[in-house]
Amino acid sequence: MADKLIASKANFGTMPVFLTAISTILGAILYLRFGYAVSHTGLIGALLIIIIGHLVTVPTAMAVAEIATNRKVEGGGAYYIISRSFGLNIGAAIGIALYLSQAISVAFYIIAFVEAFMPFSEYLLSSFPEYAEPIRFILTDKKIIGLTMMALLTLLMLTKGANVGMKALYYVVFLLFISLGMFLFGSGLPDFDLDKVNFIGTIDNPDSFFAVFTIIFPAFTGIAAGLGLSGDLKEPKKSIPKGTLWATGVGIVIYVLVAFKLVMSAPLEELAADQLIMSRIAIWGPIIPIGLAAAAISSALGSIMVAPRTLQALGVDEIFPSLKLNSIFAKISPKNNEPINASVISCIIAFVFVTIGDINMVAAVIAMFFMVTYGAICTISFLEHFSGDPSYRPTFLSRWYISLGGAILSLWLMFKMNALYAFVSLIFMALIYLYISKNNENKGGLVKLFRGVIFQLNRRLQVYVQKEDYNSPDHYWRPFAVCISDASFDRRDSFDLMRWISNKYGFGTYIHHIKGYLTKETYNESKLVMKKLIEMATGSDNRTYLDTIISPSSTSAIAQVIQLASISGKGHNLIIFEYPRDNSEKLNDIIKNYSMLEAAEFDVCILGTSFRSFGYRREVHVWIDPKDINDSALEVLLGYIFLGHKDWKDAVMKIYAVCTSESKAVERDMLIEQIKGGRLPISPGNIELVKKDPNKSLNQTINNHSGGADLTIIGFDSKEIYEGTELFDNYTELANVLFVNSLNFKHLE
Repeated sequence: MADKLIASKANFGTMPVFLTAISTILGAILYLRFGYAVSHTGLIGALLIIIIGHLVTVPTAMAVAEIATNRKVEGGGAYYIISRSFGLNIGAAIGIALYLSQAISVAFYIIAFVEAFMPFSEYLLSSFPEYAEPIRFILTDKKIIGLTMMALLTLLMLTKGANVGMKALYYVVFLLFISLGMFLFGSGLPDFDLDKVNFIGTIDNPDSFFAVFTIIFPAFTGIAAGLGLSGDLKEPKKSIPKGTLWATGVGIVIYVLVAFKLVMSAPLEELAADQLIMSRIAIWGPIIPIGLAAAAISSALGSIMVAPRTLQALGVDEIFPSLKLNSIFAKISPKNNEPINASVISCIIAFVFVTIGDINMVAAVIAMFFMVTYGAICTISFLEHFSGDPSYRPTFLSRWYISLGGAILSLWLMFKMNALYAFVSLIFMALIYLYISKNNENKGGLVKLFRGVIFQLNRRLQVYVQKEDYNSPDHYWRPFAVCISDASFDRRDSFDLMRWISNKYGFGTYIHHIKGYLTKETYNESKLVMKKLIEMATGSDNRTYLDTIISPSSTSAIAQVIQLASISGKGHNLIIFEYPRDNSEKLNDIIKNYSMLEAAEFDVCILGTSFRSFGYRREVHVWIDPKDINDSALEVLLGYIFLGHKDWKDAVMKIYAVCTSESKAVERDMLIEQIKGGRLPISPGNIELVKKDPNKSLNQTINNHSGGADLTIIGFDSKEIYEGTELFDNYTELANVLFVNSLNFKHLE
């Protein structure tokens, strides 16, 4: 695309950008509708319209200048900037809306020109009465005049192209400034008393503020006009920011001056009744219709130069599903590099809206499409700031909060201006996006941008969490768990356990251990294992971070893992091991490395798996032993976390507290109060105190009560683990067992 969008004779500088923008800003609405705005909203309302309008256009102008100085800007103007930042699919959706607004703008300015022509028409009819009758219907029919002017403009563009339009702009803008100067230095209406100047009032029964704003807003859309010349500029990175920002600044000053001049020169009723009231205020009245004609023609020239280039860029990017259609839109004239077919199509659209002839309706359509475009440009700028992409290095810098403000204000104004038009515009663009995405699957870009935003958000949150130290040993405990296993594809039990832990209440990292030294062979193996892990996790509602580690032994692997940072921004506080209960070798491996876990101050969970696995996931039994009081709260919390996962949605948790005294009722009440204080949804009916039988081992008692449980959670003392595997033996009647050792007591409150 790039080569096709660079004009072979790209020789325009900053002045054409400024002239194109300013001639659109100081266009037909200033001459025809600004008196209406002042009369219906008052001076304060008119100034507020200027302020609000520029609260959208100034951030957009700054965003445009920023994005334009970051990358090479080629033909296609605003569409090029949007598509290269958001991706071709969403860029095309906005680009088509932008193109339509540009093409319809041509009709808007031709209709405005007709209004300027009517005084001249009346002058001709009165000056040459002998010729008046045969030509009266031509000179008084606004549609005939509009269609005639549209035909002349079409002929001019198709034969001479942008160069003649640019030459004409110099003369047109000169006339425009002369007419505004004569207006500003003119006197008020003869019968108007300066003592009656109304700075705060409005006419009776005025139109609503946002109805007036909708009609006036297209006056501020000139910033997009200069963008359309991007393919014809020598140095777009220099010319676009300078020309756009200068035009915006000059436009603000002139609109404020005109608002004050109107209020101080005529009664509000006169401003509302007379579209060409400015001609009665100016030093020489005819200069205002001349200036209006110049403004309308210059704006029409600007739009007719810009619109075809946007359509051409869409065709060059092959946005449309038909290759033939794309080639038609992309075709340029070899003689002068003009987008010949795109110009014809743009002129046809303009002819249709000239025929409609309703300037207020056309203004509302233009305002809505431009508002969508400006909101998108500001959003791009904000997201680029926030994503922290190192390739985004503009030489002109806006501020992220300015762009965000422009984006939010644009969306809000769309619905305030016309909620129906806003919904239709957004749905229209969404349908275009979906259609284009279906036919152009590989033209995305939005995912890349939002991935950068999510990366930055995650990075900042991690740093914040680490600084705030939410991982207090006494309060607000939540699991930052890590699990290491070399049996990921033989048994899923530990993987499922990590899924449940990290689903809602904590963070989980699951690491598959590959035994060996880091070589090319083991590295390639780790990539294959990682792919298998991701495939295994797909479709299982997995929110666990997956990884692999290459290490020669389990000891070295554990030593490495316990020093890894958690994805949460905090260190891990809980480590999970897994062993099959019929294989004591794995358990011995865990026991011999236990001193490292104590040194690193980890809570430890050891999952003993059986052929029953987690059964039907209907019951979780938690066993609390008074001698392991530190473990009790962690056991209950883990049980509660497991039941929060949809895999356990129909399950219940039963708590068995081993009792050594005769006062079972008192101990039970104390346990219930602690659980209530922790606001855990456990029914008192599911809490049972079990008196320790001196003739039976605890293992036998647990086997008797929890043989039907799908998961049994049992606490253990870290001192006992060094005595061997006996602590974990003889639970033959149970399904999976989770042995829990807590570094310190976790409060349930």
